[in-house]
Amino acid sequence: MAMVCLSDFEDYAKKYLPKIAWDFFAAGADDCSTRDENILAYKRIHFRPRMLRDVSMMDIRTKLLGTEISFPVGIAPTGFHQLAWPDGEKSTARAAKAMNICYIASTYSTCTLEEISAAAPNGLRWFQLYIHRNRAVSQQLVQQAEALGFQGLVLTADLPYTGRRRDDVRNGFRLPPHMKLKNLEGAFEVCKMSSLDPSVTWNDIYWLRRLTRLPIIIKGILTKEDAELAVKHGVQGIIVSNHGGRQLDGGPATIDALVEVVEAVQGRVEVYLDGGIRKGSDVLKALALGAKCVFIGRPALWGLAYKGEEGLQDVLRILQDEFRLSMALAGCPSISEIGRHLVQFSKL
Repeated sequence: MAMVCLSDFEDYAKKYLPKIAWDFFAAGADDCSTRDENILAYKRIHFRPRMLRDVSMMDIRTKLLGTEISFPVGIAPTGFHQLAWPDGEKSTARAAKAMNICYIASTYSTCTLEEISAAAPNGLRWFQLYIHRNRAVSQQLVQQAEALGFQGLVLTADLPYTGRRRDDVRNGFRLPPHMKLKNLEGAFEVCKMSSLDPSVTWNDIYWLRRLTRLPIIIKGILTKEDAELAVKHGVQGIIVSNHGGRQLDGGPATIDALVEVVEAVQGRVEVYLDGGIRKGSDVLKALALGAKCVFIGRPALWGLAYKGEEGLQDVLRILQDEFRLSMALAGCPSISEIGRHLVQFSKL
């Protein structure tokens, strides 16, 4: 079967993954309204393409906090990659390095940070952190990530408690016995997530700052008020995210929230986005509205489910080709020419 677009990988993963794994990856909170809205919102944004712009030479490279990447797509932090492919996060790291993009490794990885680091030496990797009640565990992970050459620390802000994902409740979701959250072994009972610290506040960014020299990127921001607070507390980047619609159902689509956050930040820190990216044209819409880069979650897992590292590279290449073509057809030969003038919201 020819894999032509990202939905082909989605169909494959749904057909061949065990139901409990598919349901875990696909799950949204409650009615899944926000999960679905992340995708639907892109359909309300239309291009204003420009013609006769000489798009014979295309430059789709950009930089993340000063480090060049091949195109403005990275891999968002998602847990439990071994549910999709036996080599898990090691395959993810190798695919990201091969494509010269950023991979954000999750606290809830099924491979250790050392294994991820060794799988793709010199790859651009950030580490995503959940702050746990046992602060010593979080401190150890942050310092270990820095020592292993991770280049950014991504603090997830939207998970004081886990959202209610009905299929996981129905399925009694647990990791299979042979899989472990390798970075947390022995720290507490796996998969209860009750060890997350719900008392985390903005002041904890100062605590993290004392632990590490890594740039801090905060993930889960959806409002101008929180964007202002993020800048005030000295973060270097913001990921506009609603956790793939897995936390608070009824929140905004991330592409809609992006506009508000970008306006509040006024270029003081880099702004990124995840959620709902399914085509190269979605990437272009996000950049036009002010995102520096986007990150993909579920599509990366579908690529792994298809053929591991090779399947994930296939997903990334398709997105890259679609993005390049969308840029050219919109009249933008380079990233620097993408701007708000390129899009309009449809009038309902």
